[in-house]
Amino acid sequence: MNELLVISGKGGTGKTSLTAAFARLAENVVLADCDVDAADLHLLLAPEIRERHEFYSGQQAQINQLDCTVCGICNALCRFNAIELNKNNNSEFSYTINSARCEGCGVCVRFCPENAITSQTRHCGQWMVSDTAYGPMVHAKLDVAAENSGKLVTTVRDEARRIAQEQNRSMILIDGPPGIGCPVIASLTGVNKVLIVTEPTLSGEHDLKRVLDLADHFGIPAAVCVNKWDINPSITDSIEAETIKRGSLVAGKIPWDNSFTVAQLQAKTILEVGNEQIVNSINSIWECLTSSLLIGTEKHV
Repeated sequence: MNELLVISGKGGTGKTSLTAAFARLAENVVLADCDVDAADLHLLLAPEIRERHEFYSGQQAQINQLDCTVCGICNALCRFNAIELNKNNNSEFSYTINSARCEGCGVCVRFCPENAITSQTRHCGQWMVSDTAYGPMVHAKLDVAAENSGKLVTTVRDEARRIAQEQNRSMILIDGPPGIGCPVIASLTGVNKVLIVTEPTLSGEHDLKRVLDLADHFGIPAAVCVNKWDINPSITDSIEAETIKRGSLVAGKIPWDNSFTVAQLQAKTILEVGNEQIVNSINSIWECLTSSLLIGTEKHV
């Protein structure tokens, strides 16, 4: 079973649009959206949710108002300003926890003289298992200001693997998050190949190098696709040269076309609304990726 991850060093490169297109081209596949902070693959694939699970991770303080004497020790000790003093309509004061600020460090729990504060597992989001026209899909939604996105990504990947093994699926196609942070690392480790989607801008080239460094650190074979390559051909040439220099695969390039925007507005994949040139470019990239996976090629010079 192969795991192909599609990521980008920065947002807005067309990563999710390309992943949705690959979903149409892939056979016997399980889809996983690991961009849990801002998941949007479902907008193009119209999944029908059949399972919904709550995600809990980390700790959060909670004050029992019946036991609290409003002594203020917890407020004085909290370094994150998460404990707030409130006044009700009867001019009575009380302390409450600001969940967006609480780091779950437990200092308030430890030093409350009345043992009025407890530490509870924090609700951080949801993860879902859905059906799409192209196969089962595992996706998630992290709560606003919630942490542990890396752990939620791991949960999504573990469930995708379970489904793939149970249904004898041959591939897991992963839409990863942008950047190089914790959720990217959780998405990257253990995959067979990573496709990095970039664009020919200074920031695109800069962030591509960082993602290539990350893939190299974990020993993951990388391929690079340049989207909107014709808006700056000279930077496209520079990106391809850098990719070859590092021994990675130049999977192909896609010209700029507003059909990507049209596809998003219609909630369709680019293969359904794109012109022949766009469709051929994406087909060629997919064939390049699947060929390199089949023959076990790890790096191309």
